[in-house]
Amino acid sequence: MEDLNDNKFNDEELLEEDEFEFSHSDKLVGLFSEPANTFAKIAQAPTKVIDWLIPLLIVIVVSSLSTFIMMSNPQIKFDLMEKQTEAMEKSFSKYVDSGAMTQEQADTQIESTREAMEKGGTAIMVSQIVATVVMGFIVFFIISGFYYGVTRLILKGDGTFSNAMVAYGLPYYIIALQIVFMAIAAMLMNKMVSDLSITTFLDLDKTGLVGFLLSKLDLFTIWFYVVVGIGLAKMFKSDNTKKYIGMVLGLWFGFSLLFFYIANAVPFLSFLNQ
Repeated sequence: MEDLNDNKFNDEELLEEDEFEFSHSDKLVGLFSEPANTFAKIAQAPTKVIDWLIPLLIVIVVSSLSTFIMMSNPQIKFDLMEKQTEAMEKSFSKYVDSGAMTQEQADTQIESTREAMEKGGTAIMVSQIVATVVMGFIVFFIISGFYYGVTRLILKGDGTFSNAMVAYGLPYYIIALQIVFMAIAAMLMNKMVSDLSITTFLDLDKTGLVGFLLSKLDLFTIWFYVVVGIGLAKMFKSDNTKKYIGMVLGLWFGFSLLFFYIANAVPFLSFLNQ
């Protein structure tokens, strides 16, 4: 009996030691090497804020640095201005055709916007960085809440909102890696890069349906959402990982398709299709 008690005590000590040694850096490594086992182990202990906050902050910092680096390149800045001007011309052409504005008014608006972009480089860059920080947190909480609602109400998962935040937030390290490669690709190609899909490397138009579909062929983005699905399955104590992965990928593609049609139908919402 004494031996059994000693063994039980030793097992509890080993469990506590394993949990203590499972640091955030261990979770980072596990995210890339064995995400299923990593999230399964995270689910056994109370969630930690750092498991979603640190990846989110790193993405915000890396994204801000990437914006600064790309906008510091004159060729990339010019390419961005050309694309924005082209997008504005397409949007305003619909208003001109419908009689909502004259061609002269459209040209004046485009020219004034272009001059503002040329003169206000630093101000625009700072505003973009601020927007990245603010929107980064807002979008994160909204999407985490949405995943939580779908997982609890539809998939009947057993977990909390903080579980959903960790499942969605920890894979942000993949996004950070994606942004780094995007910045490298932008500098090599001397043009603004918003993803690593086929459309970027072949310079295809994303406003058409074919371009939209090809823009979804981004290995980093697909990898990210697959890991999010794995994370949600493990954090919400489900053995059916494929169901959760299918849910996450389906929601991603479904909302992307919805935004695509909204952007094409409503000119001033064309940014949704970027």
